[in-house]
Amino acid sequence: MSVIEITNENFAEEVLNSDKPVLIDFWAAWCMPCKMLSPVVESIAEEYDNIKVGKVNVDEQLPLAQKFNVMNIPTLMAFNNGDHIATSVGIQSKEKILEMFD
Repeated sequence: MSVIEITNENFAEEVLNSDKPVLIDFWAAWCMPCKMLSPVVESIAEEYDNIKVGKVNVDEQLPLAQKFNVMNIPTLMAFNNGDHIATSVGIQSKEKILEMFD
């Protein structure tokens, strides 16, 4: 499955009403650590059909970043059944990211 662009407009549909757990990567184009984490996030999207993966560009979707108090990027958030279950800030290994869903 490919990475989905999450916006303020599709957030409820793609995240809150999702029938599977969702990983969201809050990022920005100018953020070097975000660029380093991106291949890991994309590999999760490709390898794990049971997890929906989305990206939120904080520069373009500031209301979403503010709603979840994203102060540093990259920030990863895990959702399950519409509930925010975990947050991770900074570069993480694939294993650590997947542990957010345990």
